[in-house]
Parts: sequence; structure tokens; C-alpha cells
Amino acid sequence: MKDFLNTILDIIFPVNCIACKEKGSLLCIKCLSSSPSAERESADWIFPIFDYRHPPIKKAIWLLKYKGKQKIAEIFAEVIYGRVLEELTDLYQFENFREPILIPIPLALKRQRERGFNQATLLCNELVRLDKNQNFILKTNILVKPKDTLHQAQIENRNDRLKNIIGSFMVKNAELIKNRNIILIDDVLTTGATLTEARKTLKQSGAKKVIAFTIAH
Repeated sequence: MKDFLNTILDIIFPVNCIACKEKGSLLCIKCLSSSPSAERESADWIFPIFDYRHPPIKKAIWLLKYKGKQKIAEIFAEVIYGRVLEELTDLYQFENFREPILIPIPLALKRQRERGFNQATLLCNELVRLDKNQNFILKTNILVKPKDTLHQAQIENRNDRLKNIIGSFMVKNAELIKNRNIILIDDVLTTGATLTEARKTLKQSGAKKVIAFTIAH
């Protein structure tokens, strides 16, 4: 039903690629595959895919987060999924990284109500659809954000970002992650403060190894 409705909407409201203007997708496969990879330094447990400074990537993420273009989550999830499988192959062999739990970085309840959705959860839902529970399972009832902090993008100084995010996450149902491996999903990696705080919170509650994937850095 979802695919049928999307087809009807595409006919009534045709979309063009934000980069090359070709009809059919907000970001076509050709433009997506030619987008530069993330090259800026990040922690060795975080795996960003694209360079956020590339205009089409930056615009696509903006459309997803602030204009509700949720179809973009499907496009990015396909690329993220391939990268996740690559990393899991190595981690499975060398670090016994088995049966991981997929967890989206949560939004505070107020912000999620304002936006209407959590983009990280959208990405996770698409990853699960692609994976069919073969390599990981999704849990959205573990990591929560009860504290509504100042938006990280509004803070330029890295130390201020770290202070802003400290203590903003908490874990529910901690027994579900005891000695379990975790894959965190978020949209953009900037300083890494959000992911670092989320990882710390999960490990304090008994998680084993935590890695993270983002669309861009």
C-alpha cells in the first residue's frame, strides 16, 4: 500500500533531483554515488558516509529534517545499509560483534512533537526494512532524551557543545542491552558530542561495544 501511494504521489507531484534536476527522485543514484565521502577526522567507532559540506547532501538532509521530505530517509538508508554490512563483516570476525541492537539517537519529546518525527528513527526503520532482521534488531524503547537541550547546531564551540549535551540521555529497559553490542544511528556528525554522550550513557547501563553511523560529517 505504501509503495502504491508513493507511486500515485510521484505521478501527481513529480520530483526532481536537487543536484541534476532529473525527474524521479529528490537525490538520484548518479548524484548520490558521485557525492564526496566524509574525510574529516572522527572517532574510530563512528562511521559517517558523506561530506556534509557538499551542497546536495547538505540540502537533502535539510529537506529531510525541516521540510518533512521523509522519502529522503529511504535514499540515504540504502547507502548506510551497505556501509553497515561492510563494517559488521569485519567486526563479526575480529571483535565478536554479534547480534547488535540498532538504536536511533532520540529527540527530546518537545522537539519531536514540533517536527512530527525523528529523522534517526526514520533511517532505522528503513534499515530494518532492508535488513529483514538478518543482521540486527531495532529497539526504540531504550535510549531516551528527557532533557530538551539547546540545539547543538546553534553552538559553535566544541567544549560548549559537550557541556550542553552532558546528562541529556537516559536508558530505559537496561536489561535489554546488558552485554549487548549497539549500533547508533544519527543524521549528521559535527563534533561528535551527541554520539559520545549517547555511547557513554549506554555503556554505563551495561552495553558491550557501541559503534555509530551517520549520513554525513
